[in-house]
Order: sequence, then C-alpha cells, then structure tokens
Amino acid sequence: MILPCLGEHNTFPDVDLALNEPDGLLCFGGDLSVNRLIQAYQKGIFPWYSEGEPLLWWSPSKRMVLKPKQLHLSKSFKKALKKNKPVFFLNRDFKKVISQCAQIPRKDNGTWIHPEMISAYTALFEAGYGFSLEVEIDGQLAGGIYGVKVANIMCGESMFSLQKNGSKYAMYGLCQHMIETGIDLLDCQIHNPHLEKMGANLITRSQFLTYLS
Repeated sequence: MILPCLGEHNTFPDVDLALNEPDGLLCFGGDLSVNRLIQAYQKGIFPWYSEGEPLLWWSPSKRMVLKPKQLHLSKSFKKALKKNKPVFFLNRDFKKVISQCAQIPRKDNGTWIHPEMISAYTALFEAGYGFSLEVEIDGQLAGGIYGVKVANIMCGESMFSLQKNGSKYAMYGLCQHMIETGIDLLDCQIHNPHLEKMGANLITRSQFLTYLS
C-alpha cells in the first residue's frame, strides 16, 4: 500500500486515487489549519483519525447524503415533536456542541473528536465555515449537531443526545433550517443505518463532487 504524505504546502491528491481498502483513505499528514480544512471540504475530503494516529484524510467511494425535504419522520416522532415542542438554537455555542459530541463513547473507548480536532473546528467555525445547532426541551439541553458548510452543502460531523430523540430533533431542526435557506444537501459522509432510516442514501463519489461544483 502506497499512501501519499502531505507536506506543509502540498495540495491534496486527486480523490480518484483514494484506496479501495480501507475505502476512501486518500493520504496522511499535513495539518488542521483553517485553509487546509476549507481546501479539503471543497474537494469532498475530510479528516478522520484517533488521537495518537497520523492525520488521515478520506474521500469514500460511496457518500451518504440526505436531501432535507426527504427527511423521514415516523408517526411516533411526529407525536413527540408535537408534545415536547423542541426549541432550536443555531450557532449559539459551537464549542459546547462539539465538546458534547466528543464525550460520546466508541466501542474502542476512544474518540476521534480529540482536543486537536476541537481546536481546529472551533477555528473553522470562527472563520465562518462551521455551524452548530442545539435543541432544548423545557429549557433543558436535549441534543445537538455540528458540522461544516461548503458550497450549497452542509456537512454533518457529529451529533449528541442527552434526552430521548435528542439527535433526531437536531436533524429535524437542521433540515428545517436548510429548507428555509435553500441549502440542497446534508453530507453524512459514511453509511449509517440510523440515518438511512431517516431518509439518507448512498451516492457515488462523482455524484457528490457534482453537487460540490
């Protein structure tokens, strides 16, 4: 396996050179500067690695995406919406949202949202490219989501839930915001059965790049 290494000033390789196994692994190295992250997302590339590992960059052959108008709401969720009346806050406290997402345990007891990632995405948010959304029910934080906006796409990075349906409320609130502001697509990056049930589906890398362009 030959994997290109990014230097301080190198540009990303063509995404069609990404590996088939593991799917989408494109290169390693570089940095998490605002300019580097913007360049990556504009090319359909995102960083994903655990603390202590090399900085890895990915562009999967299949991309999970959701069109906001196609968000599937179950009957039980519609009842919960009506009953609980969630309140949504956009870009109120980005660092709180990403810090809550970092606390979500993984099977290996680690997290990919380590301090370096928190600092990098907070800087990206302060530069005007990030977003966050919080959900409150009866004045209590219920869930949230954060990500990156590029072109006419919002790239969801991670969600958290502190109350039942907290992350679903966040997805609903974000999709409503996207519909109201004319944003076409939510990038969910890799396949997730939970998101698939909510209406997300897989498209090819080339189809995703067409949306970006």
